Amino acid sequence: MGPSLNELLDNAHVVSLPLVTRFRALDVREAMIIRGPKGWTEFSPFDDYSDEESVAWLRAAIEFGWEELPPVVRSRIPVNATVPAVPAADVDAVLARFAGSRTAKVKVAGPGSTLADDVERVRAVRNALGAEGRIRVDANGAWNVDEAEHAIHALAQFDLEYVEQPCASIAELADLRARVSYMGIPVAADESVRRELDPLEVARVGAADILVIKVQPLGGLSRALDIVRQAGLPAVVSSALDTSVGVAMGAHLAGALPELEFDCGLGTAALLAADVTDSPLLPLDG
Repeated sequence: MGPSLNELLDNAHVVSLPLVTRFRALDVREAMIIRGPKGWTEFSPFDDYSDEESVAWLRAAIEFGWEELPPVVRSRIPVNATVPAVPAADVDAVLARFAGSRTAKVKVAGPGSTLADDVERVRAVRNALGAEGRIRVDANGAWNVDEAEHAIHALAQFDLEYVEQPCASIAELADLRARVSYMGIPVAADESVRRELDPLEVARVGAADILVIKVQPLGGLSRALDIVRQAGLPAVVSSALDTSVGVAMGAHLAGALPELEFDCGLGTAALLAADVTDSPLLPLDG
């Protein structure tokens, strides 16, 4: 049986944590940290999530703090660096916060950022990681299909691992995937999983090669595991710019997945200038 509203509120602490650098129009990350019988848990939907969407985030928080969790099958989780839409000159400083990471996710198509800016940012990441490093780019659905196709051609020179949520809708993703399939660059879906009423539709219609899975917006570990199982596609576990408590939720999911083909986006506590613990979950040797 889950907690009552009074139990949740009596054990809740709201925090506002500054970011090292601006990330997706955010300078601070707000979260509610709740102590449950199983330990600390987190409820931190973004402001643009409706009350109905935020229910899943609360469900995830209750599961992690009150319920038995699925067993894990691994003790080490490789994580990627996350590079916000910063000037190319700032890339090295960002990557320095992700000790030993061999993979970088680079934000592109940000507000006020041009494709030329994106190219130079990704170029700087490639120069820093070297030929063996892995680079994925994330547009957060900002491009239309034509813009995405053009951008992928411009960025392909950097040997992309995949492109994440290049377009907003599932229909656009399917169209784009068909257009660029000959290039051998996979398409990953994020918002088309976590913000759709049916998170399996993007896999069902063949609009993505990879799913980006985030515990909180999908309603918890058990539901996320079931979505991955039913989709039958490789999964990349990622945080939603969580505190270290939320990152622990994602780490448990990554530890519980039967297969983990890609480095996970669980190093994002490195983007916080402050955290809720004196021992934050930061990348260690990748």
